[in-house]
Amino acid sequence: MSRIVLAFRAFFAILFGGPLPAELKTRAAGPRPAAQPKPEPAPPSPAYALQLLAILQRDSRLIDFLMEDIAAYEDEQIGAAVRSLHDQARDSLGRYLSLQPVIDGVEGAYTRPATADPAAVKFIGNVPAGKPEGGTLRHKGWRAAKMDLPTVNPKQDASIIAPAEIEIE
Repeated sequence: MSRIVLAFRAFFAILFGGPLPAELKTRAAGPRPAAQPKPEPAPPSPAYALQLLAILQRDSRLIDFLMEDIAAYEDEQIGAAVRSLHDQARDSLGRYLSLQPVIDGVEGAYTRPATADPAAVKFIGNVPAGKPEGGTLRHKGWRAAKMDLPTVNPKQDASIIAPAEIEIE
């Protein structure tokens, strides 16, 4: 019966130019599903960074090189060591990560970024107070398009990047 009364009220409101009854507006809209909040992506685990560092240490001895005092070595000796380290580290990165430039442009050319996201684009130099339209591309940046790291034993201490080695004679 209440729908018939509501229909008459709506008819006469429309006929005489009055406002529609509030009840009609809520019924016409129907039940609205509750908006589901978008889940925020989980922040990357520090274990991934440590795992990648462990891979670079295992494959190219990167940490050993970085932690060594190289002041006593000649430039030629350092250059020879860096060449093999570079090749091994690059192969390791290629095996586990698919890297792409953030901006696929020519360095040194004028570029307008598609985004002003400070995580993706960092403006350097004489930056104006407002949002800059563009500038000279100095570095393309790197984005991990895909990461395919091996599974880690959950019982393993992630903070151990490389175990100590003890030779038994």
